[in-house]
Amino acid sequence: MGHVRSSIVASVSLSCVYFIYVHIYRSHKLLQTKVLNDGLPSLVYLYIKCVTRALTRRTGRLHSATAGTRDVTHTVLHRRLETPLLRSFCSAAGYGWDYPDTEYRDVPLCFAEILCRRLLLMVLTDEDFRLSPAGLSCVRQRLKTLQPVDELKKGPFMLQVRVQEYRLVDAGVEVDLGLSATSRTGCPVWESVLTLLSKNEPNKPCRPVANNPHECRPDEPAPDNVKEIEVRVPRTTGLQGVWFSSDFSPYRLLSLSARLFGSRAQTAPALWMLSVCLAEIEKHQGVGVVTAPVIVTAEFKEPLFVPSRVKIRFWEENGDPSAAQDLVFSMQQHGSNAFHLMGLISRRLSNS
Repeated sequence: MGHVRSSIVASVSLSCVYFIYVHIYRSHKLLQTKVLNDGLPSLVYLYIKCVTRALTRRTGRLHSATAGTRDVTHTVLHRRLETPLLRSFCSAAGYGWDYPDTEYRDVPLCFAEILCRRLLLMVLTDEDFRLSPAGLSCVRQRLKTLQPVDELKKGPFMLQVRVQEYRLVDAGVEVDLGLSATSRTGCPVWESVLTLLSKNEPNKPCRPVANNPHECRPDEPAPDNVKEIEVRVPRTTGLQGVWFSSDFSPYRLLSLSARLFGSRAQTAPALWMLSVCLAEIEKHQGVGVVTAPVIVTAEFKEPLFVPSRVKIRFWEENGDPSAAQDLVFSMQQHGSNAFHLMGLISRRLSNS
């Protein structure tokens, strides 16, 4: 009996030492440098930091940086594309699990953001990040591809996430985060700017200001050639797998107790809404609409509670017939006037 007890104690002790070394100590040492060579901190350690900062900082407030105005940038080198993750993403986003193997089809535009998910957490838990990570919501996004995202499949690539700008707004504080993916040859492939909002009142729905210069809204009503697709948003899809690991907001962790007591306030991630819109547009308009080089701008409106049904609408915007036509798209609540997303696809990179 004593021998068994000693074995159990020894096993538990070794497990604790392993956990502390791998998930805590090693991750802490990795975060001492801003440029990592392939290895990344443990998600467990990052989530612990995330929850700790969320509990000790107020939302909607611009806090002072611990080291003055030091730039918050995290970079990882020599990353490689993970095929199982790509398949899971395509299946969850409406492309189909076999999408990457389809002839003449590029890797989806939004997939590169999934690759940056851990770098996003590293930025949000950085000592010099000036907002609470609790309840951060994505209000705008701007994607830009200079080359097909397929370039990332050809060898090691570099990922980077950095803080670009903070802005005080009526609803709280906005922050622009710049994400980028660079090919093995050093050429930029994919760029994105995420605008996150830390609200003064976390429980109050966020409604973008009408005169916001960043807002993407068509000047005219939808023309006669508008196409409309109805999409069902089930409660259990890839949302619980790929999307949970990619969603940088720790709100999902902090609200776990509320869900256990029957709360149905589960929403679809902004990235999922945008990905599904682009997938449906590609199915009906052809791959040429989203083939690089292209710019996609999206404005996120009302939260999308699941399960639900939505309408995806898109049409070509009237403009110069001699130039490439922009494509306007939106996601709207079925049977309602509530919009969840409005966006624009443009191939006129010279104007960006």
